[in-house]
Amino acid sequence: MLRLGILLTIGFSIGGQTLFAVDIPKFEPQTLDDNIGNVCYTVTSTDVNGDGRPDIVAVSENRVQWYENPTWAKHIILEDQVEKDHVCIAPYDIDGDGQIDFALGAGWTKIGTLQWITRGTDPQAKWNVYFIGQETWLHRMSFADVLGTGRPQLVISPLNKTVADGVRLTAFEIPAHPKTDRWPATILDESLNRMHNHTHLAWDKDPIIDTVVASEQGVFVIQRDAATGTFRKQQIGSGASGDKPELRGAGEIKIGHLADGRRFAATVEPMHGTMAVVYLPGADGQLWTRVVLDDSLKQGHAVWLADLDGVPGDEVIIGHREAGTGTVTGPGLYAYQSQSGDGRVWKKTVIDNGGCAVEDAIAVDLDADGDLDLVAGGRATHNVKIYWNRLR
Repeated sequence: MLRLGILLTIGFSIGGQTLFAVDIPKFEPQTLDDNIGNVCYTVTSTDVNGDGRPDIVAVSENRVQWYENPTWAKHIILEDQVEKDHVCIAPYDIDGDGQIDFALGAGWTKIGTLQWITRGTDPQAKWNVYFIGQETWLHRMSFADVLGTGRPQLVISPLNKTVADGVRLTAFEIPAHPKTDRWPATILDESLNRMHNHTHLAWDKDPIIDTVVASEQGVFVIQRDAATGTFRKQQIGSGASGDKPELRGAGEIKIGHLADGRRFAATVEPMHGTMAVVYLPGADGQLWTRVVLDDSLKQGHAVWLADLDGVPGDEVIIGHREAGTGTVTGPGLYAYQSQSGDGRVWKKTVIDNGGCAVEDAIAVDLDADGDLDLVAGGRATHNVKIYWNRLR
């Protein structure tokens, strides 16, 4: 295959749009775990053992386990110690001891327990669990400094509204003594419903990290006003339209960049839906332009954005967990590559067709070769897989 070091990227123009002649690289699959449990709810990557290599962390309905890079030996660090089902996880050194801990959301359809886990002195023992709080329908979490304090908070988004008019998008501050002290909570927004996920970035010129959410009402940016400490929301994406809640809005959400550096958003629509969608920025104050990349999915559930081909601009990585209606039915994992400078034309490449009923997927350079590899966790297939990027 062609290697990037000797590849001349050829661009040509049609109607003012630059088209790129570089294909998505080949991906070589490797199964890490062929039976993680009933469901692999989520996957993430962090350096668990402090050796400088990114490890893979996967969450099933009753376990948290990590796979050690490069042998991929499996270590179970939590099992049947909190409510089923474990639905979300976020890595961070919560107690400041120089080692990675994890926040974990569990019991999400029942009581929504929020806790964090940390290792003890025995490396073979299960990790210790410390309670943070509860939020029914707790569904997604991440660490980001959305309050501008200089230290990340734990931001959670439940799936459905409960006590408020909408989902309580909430930031929990890590206290001085996180094992014993209360974690102060700040509600960022409580006006939107069916919020399937959120993501973070510095949206504007101030240093505060902002939050982008996907909901039944569409795609919104939630920003903090540094002067007043209050939060405001701005809609940027319409989401899918429909006469029922389950047919409206957006599910997963990620933000990336086109080849010219402009931002774009990628979603699955509606929640657990059939369409892979991107939103392209327009005039200030106007909704972004909605472009449907694919409408043949079923139970679309994973979105990630990453530069897979070494050419400027991010590819859209989409996973769905049931067989769809297209020529390639899946379930599986696909990459969509922009074929035009304005982001309106995209090319689909199949990475996995039927080998993983993708619930979640991430991109990370696992072998330090400069190329981003993919990791996916399956629902009906119960598996965890690496897809090695063979660009080089």
